[in-house]
Amino acid sequence: MQRRELLTALTAAVGSALLPGSFAAAEQIPAANHSAKETVTGIGGFFFRANDPKALEQWYQEHLGISVIPKSNNDSPWTQQAGPTAFAPFPENTKYFGDPAKQWMINFRVGDLDKMAAQLEAAGITVKVDPTTYPNGRFARIHDPEGNPIELWQPMHAVTVK
Repeated sequence: MQRRELLTALTAAVGSALLPGSFAAAEQIPAANHSAKETVTGIGGFFFRANDPKALEQWYQEHLGISVIPKSNNDSPWTQQAGPTAFAPFPENTKYFGDPAKQWMINFRVGDLDKMAAQLEAAGITVKVDPTTYPNGRFARIHDPEGNPIELWQPMHAVTVK
């Protein structure tokens, strides 16, 4: 399943789960005689190797507003807004990430893709905005200084008609 199809399905599932009396919401309520199965509540961290971790920390902080692990009691960790998260293994030979040597790609939700793209371009970062608006939103692609692919996603509920 392509990433955009997966995100479309995810968006539809999240939306239907929020509708009162919906089939999806009814399925999520455990039966009275069964214990609820414990599940994870979200992504608690994203760890990866880097050639220059300190420079990459600074880049993510400066350009995307992501704080790294706090180094003291006075530092605050990055807290993301609640929202849908796609989790999808891809085939080893996928071309979706670009460079076949890259083993991961992260997708960050944004509130205003055009504003984020302009901000990044003003900082000298190449942004490739997909001109298509999909049923689940809009997308753009950037790369960090080490060439790791980053997808920016403005979910459909945040898309404004221009």
